[in-house]
Parts: sequence; C-alpha cells; structure tokens
Amino acid sequence: MILTGQEIRRQLGESIFIEPFDEANLNPNSVNLRLHAELMVYEELVLDMKKPSRVSRVSIPPEGFVMTPHQLYLGRTVEYTETRSLVPMIAGRSSIGRLGLLVTSGFGNVGFKGHWTLQLLAVRPVRIYAGVPICQIFYHTLSGEFTEYASEKYQDNRDIQPSLLFKELAPERDPQMLLHFFGQERPS
Repeated sequence: MILTGQEIRRQLGESIFIEPFDEANLNPNSVNLRLHAELMVYEELVLDMKKPSRVSRVSIPPEGFVMTPHQLYLGRTVEYTETRSLVPMIAGRSSIGRLGLLVTSGFGNVGFKGHWTLQLLAVRPVRIYAGVPICQIFYHTLSGEFTEYASEKYQDNRDIQPSLLFKELAPERDPQMLLHFFGQERPS
C-alpha cells in the first residue's frame, strides 16, 4: 500500500523525516522534492561499469540552465530524507515529464537516509531552475521482517553521487559471488 498525504504528515518525525519540509509540497499521496542548484555530468564518452568515471560540476544560474538533449545529468534533491519501516520511492513529476525532461531515482530501501541523486535526461532542450519541485517521494508499507539499508555506497548521501557500481564489480571480489549476485550459477 502507498501512504496518503495525510498519513505522510502524521508520520513526519517518526518513520519519515524530510528536512526542510514545506507543507505546500504535500500532495494527496506524495511530497514534492526540489532540485538543488548543482548538476554533475560524466566526462567520458563511454562509461565503464567496472571503473569510476570522471565527472564535472555545473551550477544552475538564477536565469536557469538549458539541458542538452541526450546528455545524462545527475542532480540531487534540496531535501534530506530519512525513512524507517517504509519503502521510499522517487518519481518524476508529470508536469516536468510533459516538458520532455525525464527524472528518475527510483526504488529506495527501507532505512535510507540522505539526499536523493536524480538522473535527468532531456529529450529536447529544456531550461531548468534550481529550487523547482522536480520529483515526488512516496512511501510503500512493508510486510514481514526487514533489515534496514546500511550500504557504504550511498547511505548518508550529502552530495550528488555518480554510479558506484564499480565497487561491486571490483576484481578482488570472489568471481563465484559475482555470478551469484547477477543470478547466474557457474557450470559444474
């Protein structure tokens, strides 16, 4: 089940933490989160999953920033969130998507705390602004026992986070474990 806006408000300070929280951003079943004033872009033309990628930063000026089509930008939310005993998810706002700006961050983990890194992709040039409500967070209830998220990769995130997948794929890891991780078994 997904929490209603009224239930989100009721659980603020208990299972849900959003800082800063603005009542104007509360929706019937989500809360709008705003875009921070800085973006990150990868410098390599080809990204390698097994290696860290060089990035550069772009500040969004007051007059806005025009995003180039087919260029992946990483951003982050202004708001810091913490979630306990619920599963947080991020979705792009439909008003933003109707301008051709796709915003994803996806499926969170119970126990996640930090700023959300957003993946932004424009299908045509679009001018964006810092502080605009860019996405929404909503919450699913859990059934059964759970262990809270405790990854060293993204937990307590205070900045934009490029992919850290290479840490999972590091050569010093056990190859059998990697095969199992990707749902494959090594032939006998």
